[in-house]
Amino acid sequence: MTRGLRNNNPGNIRLSRTLWQGEVRPSRDKSFCQFRSMAYGYRALMKLLRNYRRVNGCRTIADFINRWAPPVENNTSGYIRRVCTEMQVPTSHIPDVGDRATMCAFAAAISLVENGVPAVMADVEAGWNLL
Repeated sequence: MTRGLRNNNPGNIRLSRTLWQGEVRPSRDKSFCQFRSMAYGYRALMKLLRNYRRVNGCRTIADFINRWAPPVENNTSGYIRRVCTEMQVPTSHIPDVGDRATMCAFAAAISLVENGVPAVMADVEAGWNLL
């Protein structure tokens, strides 16, 4: 089982000063957040994506992924291609961060890249419902 799945953190969100709803503190993982359920992990992932739009001005899928998985530590261009392929959109696509279907697809695609297995959509949708 991957670290993200073990931690109920499908986006592999790093520990920070932010205390997420449903986060387990102290985390048994020294680098990444742990959540009490996958739904809370998906909620945090989608909240973070919404903040990327509101606070950081991310518009396109490429903008979001460049911030989520920066080139200094990832194959960002490959990550962007995979997310766009999974979502069936171009890299220039501007996702509606208020749309359930769009955000669930976006979170599921990120989870697939991070963990190497398809997301359980019931968990993703449960995360949306916690927003």
